[in-house]
Amino acid sequence: MRTDLHLPASLTSVRNLGILAHVDAGKTTITERILYITGATYKRGEVHDGTTTTDFDSQERDRGITIFAAAVSCSWDGHRINLIDTPGHVDFSDEVERSLRVLDGAIAVFDGVAGVEPQSESVWRQAERYGVPRIAFVNKLDRAGADLDAAVESIRERLRVVPLVVQLPIGQEDGFTGVVDLLRMRSLVWSDDTVEEGPVPDALRDEAHRRRRLLEEAVAELHPIALEEFCAESAISAGTLAAALRDLTRTGEGVVVLCGSAYRNRGIEPLLDAAVSYLPSPLDVPAVRGTHDGAVRERAADPAGPFAALVFKVQSTATGRLTYLRVYSGTMRKGDTVLDTGARRTERIGRILRVQADRHTEVDRAAAGDIVAVVGLKAARTGATLCAPEAPLLLEPPTVADPVVSVAVEARKSTEIDRLAAALARLVEEDPSLVVRTDTETGQTVLSGLGELHLEVAAEKIRRAHGLDVGIGRPRVAHRETVARGVSGFLYRHVKQDGGAGQFAHVVLDVDPLDAADGAVFRSAVVGGRVPREYVRAVEAGCRDALADGPLGGHPVTGLRITLTDGATHPKDSSELAFRTAGRLALREALRASLMVLLEPVVEVTATVPDDAAGGVLGDLAARRGRISGSTARAGTVVITAIVPLAEVFGYATRLRSRTQGRGTFTTRAAGYAPAR
Repeated sequence: MRTDLHLPASLTSVRNLGILAHVDAGKTTITERILYITGATYKRGEVHDGTTTTDFDSQERDRGITIFAAAVSCSWDGHRINLIDTPGHVDFSDEVERSLRVLDGAIAVFDGVAGVEPQSESVWRQAERYGVPRIAFVNKLDRAGADLDAAVESIRERLRVVPLVVQLPIGQEDGFTGVVDLLRMRSLVWSDDTVEEGPVPDALRDEAHRRRRLLEEAVAELHPIALEEFCAESAISAGTLAAALRDLTRTGEGVVVLCGSAYRNRGIEPLLDAAVSYLPSPLDVPAVRGTHDGAVRERAADPAGPFAALVFKVQSTATGRLTYLRVYSGTMRKGDTVLDTGARRTERIGRILRVQADRHTEVDRAAAGDIVAVVGLKAARTGATLCAPEAPLLLEPPTVADPVVSVAVEARKSTEIDRLAAALARLVEEDPSLVVRTDTETGQTVLSGLGELHLEVAAEKIRRAHGLDVGIGRPRVAHRETVARGVSGFLYRHVKQDGGAGQFAHVVLDVDPLDAADGAVFRSAVVGGRVPREYVRAVEAGCRDALADGPLGGHPVTGLRITLTDGATHPKDSSELAFRTAGRLALREALRASLMVLLEPVVEVTATVPDDAAGGVLGDLAARRGRISGSTARAGTVVITAIVPLAEVFGYATRLRSRTQGRGTFTTRAAGYAPAR
């Protein structure tokens, strides 16, 4: 079917939102309820039945988790909502990163029993880095042990934000039937698919007034206009309160908290109201910034401006290669020629698709504020900037996490080696956090990713999508090397005379340890022009070349500061090449003279186990070189947190099930690197 793109009367009525949470917090169920309530689907999809709209991949339905970010669109109260349902598992955090790069706002979902879980905190910090405003939804209040106040306190403590709770639950656990809206002081009670509005129940009237007062006081402390009204009237009107909540959400000074039970269809309508009321439109966020010819340029969200868009996802489907775009400025039409700024090549727009997960509707154009898919781009990769050829711009791409786990991949039949290479190339194109390389010692093809599950999914995709029978080796972690004690005044002289033009470079380096998370920092302390500026840049490039393989085992080197303190040149034989070579060889020798430490990736393991199994689980984690960082008793269970080497977590799920008779669960999140013990 072919239709025109119905642009809203104003960009103020567009919301580009993501749903973020820990695995199993209910993101996909919330998305399904939003689609159903807004009329985008005629039937409620269920994760346990494998009938969801956004978890359409066969692996997602088999595993019951979101693996790939899925985009959908719907309408609510005159607003168009472009929604991205993101994965919650730590192994797919790069999908979240790419989605957050193009979103204007987000709904963070928390489990009403568990509160803030490890991956909830990770995705919250990711959103914080991109400056994405958020509102919070405490889900699953119908579960045994659900406690809104405890969940809110965990938001306050773990996320270090000011929660602004705007609802009071009516009933607890199985008796949860609705909420009291503290802004309008009304009740909302759900029965099946209908919601009934009424007065605040008598039994909750005093508590509702108390909580409304707490909300007003919290907002007055943060918002000057609300404070002025509060001081003058000893209260804040609903209109002023709503405006203040909108401002505080968009600045990040406060977080609006709502609650409900998505599975029972309770709380979704007010969540949608809050999303359109408090989260920003494309006009409410700062103009996107890019560069051209070294100068910073801004592009406002204007459909009439020069075209600029960012590619955040590439997907191969039966119908062709889909390239997902966020349009920041201008208007794109079918048949347009656009410039891929980074690749310095032009591409032609074939078809433009409005995306509804795995279903697509063709449209004629896409304008600023839109999230669409394009067919016809042959080479544009994730992170590419597409723009009008006459108005070049390069936008900052989403960051890509370094892989931490590797497996060897091989075709079981020699006739399928070429097909495997093509399948791996397509995988890497779709998911930049996957890396394929050939081991120089063994000749094996090595696939690297962000975790064991990440690689399992990639291998299964090769089998299902490409029909290949592949063998997968045991997972191996990616080590790093760092400096424990550096060297000062390390002198290196590079002199080469072989009959032609000579090479001369003299450099003096200091190497000092830094935290591994700081990476490698280079600076120059040369005075008096003893090393010209262009040669300093060459020395830095050479040093970064040397960081690729450290002296302990050829692993990348991180956590150090390199300082160029002195040097000398030759009037004829010095060149950028000579100084780059000197920088590389000097740092290589300086690292050999330093005290080096091998680092291994570690993860934070959070295990929830029965009381009677806690001792055995603690002992097992200690045997896996884990450092216990905390344990909390909660309703007949114990939640244990430990920092464990990633290599020791492989196969842990089976071990934990065995120790807890199938009743224990665990989650992980990346915790950086630590010295190997």
